[in-house]
Amino acid sequence: MGRKSRKREAEAAGPAGSDSAIKRGYARGEERNQAIREGLEPLAPGERPTAVTVAAIVALLLAIANGVATALGETIDNDATFSNVAFSVILLVAAAGMWKAKYWAVLGFQALLGIQVTLSVIAAMFAATIVEALVLSIAALLGGWLFWKLVRAMARLQMPERRPKPPVI
Repeated sequence: MGRKSRKREAEAAGPAGSDSAIKRGYARGEERNQAIREGLEPLAPGERPTAVTVAAIVALLLAIANGVATALGETIDNDATFSNVAFSVILLVAAAGMWKAKYWAVLGFQALLGIQVTLSVIAAMFAATIVEALVLSIAALLGGWLFWKLVRAMARLQMPERRPKPPVI
């Protein structure tokens, strides 16, 4: 497509910030969101999405590993014992909440995942060796993948129960 034809299309659509262009874009996005919402299946009683189960197990394993490392004295700073124990407790609470398929637990774990992915990417940029950079990159990729999978699971956790509508009189 040439520059002139793009310019003609832009002029025909109106000013870049026109209300009609914004409304059309919003309407298209809302239609897409509605189609996605309709495609979601509500959870059955006692059901837990697979991504939430995986996240609960990951949180439990990380809490145990962090607790063992703290008990063995493997900390970055000698004064970090309290923060390591606190972090392990937070991970255990998140794991228990996710095991019960609680929305708040998944949201909190996603926040921790987001922070961890960001820190892993930054640390990988300044890694001293290729092996460190590779390990940090793999950690960031796996954390990002789990974060992405939890987004749809959270939508299902948040879905209201579908009850039959009462008859209109």
